[in-house]
Amino acid sequence: MKRLFGVRKEKAPPPSLDDAAGSLDKRGATLDDKIKRLDAELAKHRDLIRRARPGPAQEAAKRRALTVLKQKRLYESQREQLYNQQFNVEQVSFAAQSAKDTAVQVAAMQHANKDLKAQFKTKAFDIDVIDRMNDEMADLMAMSEEIQETLGRSYNVPDEIDEAELLGELDALEADMALEEAGEEVPSYLQDEALPDAPDGVVEPLPAAHDGPIANTPTSAQRTTAS
Repeated sequence: MKRLFGVRKEKAPPPSLDDAAGSLDKRGATLDDKIKRLDAELAKHRDLIRRARPGPAQEAAKRRALTVLKQKRLYESQREQLYNQQFNVEQVSFAAQSAKDTAVQVAAMQHANKDLKAQFKTKAFDIDVIDRMNDEMADLMAMSEEIQETLGRSYNVPDEIDEAELLGELDALEADMALEEAGEEVPSYLQDEALPDAPDGVVEPLPAAHDGPIANTPTSAQRTTAS
């Protein structure tokens, strides 16, 4: 059957905007290279025109430079057209992509809307149930606070204790602690006394030692006996 009727060829997908933009970009790069080569060739012709003497040689160089300049103007015009085409393609591509993004956003919002409606219809989102739950939670928290207060109550504490009396006893304890700290200080008889300052003025020399025997000086008691 395939030999008789042949095989149906599948159609190639149409080119996308990205393909069109890529093709224009390649053509623009090719034109840029041509323009650069023509600029280099024009620079050579300008040098030849400056160095040539007026006459046929200089005129021939001018004609060749004029031909190159015409080609450059043509390529620049084509490059400008490609710029405009590429800009238009990019605008259309941006608009098409924006439309796709918008369709995705709308579909996502529709799906979220359905989910929210389905969730709010369940018993978990019943406002009456939620109100009752909040009331029960408030009652439970109050009950828990009352239980904690009861468990934290002190046992065998007389009710007739005066707060002022307790404060006075606390002050007395602080005074006793201050006295004990003062008693732990070093006594005055164990403290090092401060040495006197050195006298101002000329320092008197000590008396020289005698080489001979030291005479015994009578004491005051001996002088009284002798008399």
